[in-house]
Amino acid sequence: MKIIPEINRSIPIVDEVDVLIVGGGPAGVGAALSAARLGAKVLVIEQFNCLGGVATSGGHNHYSQFNAWGDPGIQVVGGIADEIRVKMLARGYGTYDGSCLDFDSEGLKLLLDELIAEAGGRVLYYTFYSDTLVENGVVTGGIIQNKTGRQAVLARRVIDCTGDGDAAYHAGAAFAQGRPQDGRCQPTTLMFTIGGVDWPRVEAWRTSYDMREVWEKAQADGIMQPFQSVIMGFWHTGVLPDQVGINMTHMVNTDSTKAEDLTRATIEGRRQAHHLVEVFRKVVPGMERCYLISTAPSLGLRESRRIKGVVTLTAEDLSSRRAWDDSIGFGSFFIDIHNPAGPGMSGQTWRPPKGFYYQIPYRALVPEKIDNILVAGRCISADHVALGSLRIMATCTVMGEASGAAAVFSLHEEVPPRELEPALLGKQLKKQGAIVDESGIRRVDLQTNPGW
Repeated sequence: MKIIPEINRSIPIVDEVDVLIVGGGPAGVGAALSAARLGAKVLVIEQFNCLGGVATSGGHNHYSQFNAWGDPGIQVVGGIADEIRVKMLARGYGTYDGSCLDFDSEGLKLLLDELIAEAGGRVLYYTFYSDTLVENGVVTGGIIQNKTGRQAVLARRVIDCTGDGDAAYHAGAAFAQGRPQDGRCQPTTLMFTIGGVDWPRVEAWRTSYDMREVWEKAQADGIMQPFQSVIMGFWHTGVLPDQVGINMTHMVNTDSTKAEDLTRATIEGRRQAHHLVEVFRKVVPGMERCYLISTAPSLGLRESRRIKGVVTLTAEDLSSRRAWDDSIGFGSFFIDIHNPAGPGMSGQTWRPPKGFYYQIPYRALVPEKIDNILVAGRCISADHVALGSLRIMATCTVMGEASGAAAVFSLHEEVPPRELEPALLGKQLKKQGAIVDESGIRRVDLQTNPGW
């Protein structure tokens, strides 16, 4: 590859903050609210025009998972994630089934803007993160790029909530990507929204048939082109009566750290979305007159870099419900792995027993060797299989909230984040309403409180 040497130039320092949060998705929102409410000067860098990540710019209007697997009567996620759920319901922006919040993404965008402003945090939209400032193995800030130009932000702590581990990667942190045998990651999805749907008819239909058999027959009849998806994600917000979010497109062989792959997957996702609308009109009762409203501005990415932390969570840690003395919260989703190389699900997909949940250790948020930076969300230190459960939105918000509190408390204690006392962090998270250990698990009566 030919190169052009960049001319040495001075980069203006646009801001100096306590906590720089890179990425405004579910993890970034949790981190920002947690840190700002503790009095820190917080700046969130976000490449799109809204907070929420996959929940908003990704078009994925299905916020899960708040309960123990298969048991909506056991609440395992509290804190900021639960605050968002409660406020969305109070505003009439969504519906809740005891497990997942289906919502209007425009309502979530507005709520998150307001919450960050009320907490005293700042957001910079339309801004890309391009490099990490490091001195002697200690992160001191980051380089950003936007319409204003190339700028530097100095920070006492950086939290990587990019999903791809961009900030930690540029700091030199070790990472793994994809499955061990060939590095292939789970497929990407381009969410899309359709209108003109008679939802009661659709709901009655989809609960009466095996969806895989429906799509296989449609393919055999020449109505539906062969493609990689096996999922049937029809998510109705309950707010917009005739609109439904669709999670069905599937693009394999996508490395989300490469612009060429993202471009190819997006083009293919749009093609699949238009084709699927035609299929729905012919096959799905209640969708005879449906139409495409929009495809999401960004792809839904299931996997890319996983930063190597002090602790790396494994599938066995999850399935055995390993206890950690530095637990920062719980996850409970099944191990959901879409086949990285073709159709269907991976053979490593695992559906746990009813009532399942597991702990997440703080040390999985701490990169192994680089100081003053934490990771939260999809780039957590985990193996390929464990990430299939950890990547879920409510779980990512749990990680973000913990990382925000850890960043601030490590400053108060004047220690690097890796040396922060776990008991101190756990105590603060409990004050914030987070469910950190078994003592916080909540039993919920769905008959008297269906929305919790």
